[in-house]
Amino acid sequence: MRISSDKLESSLHQGIQPLTTVLGEEPLLALEAMDALRGAAHRLGFATREVLTVEPGFDWSLLTLACNSSSLFGDKKLVELRLPSGKPGTEGARHLESLGHQPFHETCVLVSLPALDYRAQQSAWFKALETNGLMVVAASVNRDQLSSWIAQRLARQQQQADPETLAFLAERVEGNLLAAHQEIQKLGLLFPPGPIASDAVRHAVLNVARHDIHDLSSALMGRDLARFVRTLRGLQAEGEALPLVLWTVAEDLRALLHLVTALRNRRPLNAACREARVWGPRQKLLEPLAARVPPGLCEAALVMAAQVDRMIKGVETGDPWDTLLELGLNFLRGSRNAA
Repeated sequence: MRISSDKLESSLHQGIQPLTTVLGEEPLLALEAMDALRGAAHRLGFATREVLTVEPGFDWSLLTLACNSSSLFGDKKLVELRLPSGKPGTEGARHLESLGHQPFHETCVLVSLPALDYRAQQSAWFKALETNGLMVVAASVNRDQLSSWIAQRLARQQQQADPETLAFLAERVEGNLLAAHQEIQKLGLLFPPGPIASDAVRHAVLNVARHDIHDLSSALMGRDLARFVRTLRGLQAEGEALPLVLWTVAEDLRALLHLVTALRNRRPLNAACREARVWGPRQKLLEPLAARVPPGLCEAALVMAAQVDRMIKGVETGDPWDTLLELGLNFLRGSRNAA
């Protein structure tokens, strides 16, 4: 059974599963989930804990031995298997698949995994863990959810903030949930329970946002001008490789142009998305935009992208970061006028 990490607490009220896997897309939430599971196991009498970390050359027979051997003092035992790479290999896959089918006696097994792609989640070993135990998904908190997440965390401290302050906090900690957690804890130490004044928060909170290339793409295709400018300048300040930034933006523009052209030719949009390798959250952004923007807007943006590429290579003079910013501003203004 699969649940999100925010549902784990209520699940633990009913006890702990003999086999539980934490799928850690967001490191902070994965750490909190593992801590909650360890605490629940300890309260239920699993006093002995054995930790196995899968590294190159790991002996998978140690997992079988740990699960089948009793504690030295006869206590219930918690076995924690950490798989940082998410790639068990052929032998590991066989042991994990077997783990999902074996009975446990006085033993509880916690498996820790990083974020895995779709293909890995379709593997037999992953399905065995998911089907025969509890799968806790520590999903990433996206930009649209961040203000609500901050409000919930403040509420745990009996504190509240108005929507404007929550939006300010979200902007300051975007892309860095661990730092967000630390800043919220700091507010709990600095201020008493109840509403927190906006000015007080602005003086207390550091700018700890981390900017990701995919955030830039999301801002551009989501027509969020302020976020696009902020993210682009953040990437520049953090020393992100400009060719990679440009490639990501150009890929989205090419995919969007493919969808726009398909709609103009009255072709099915789902088929066009498959052809352009557009799916998931990216598809949700591009599909509505494709119905609004003209092909010429995408083509003009791609012409500017080629100009940025020539600047990077030294073939053309100019500041490539400023030109990429101009590309984004022109595209965003044009897409808004088209809507």
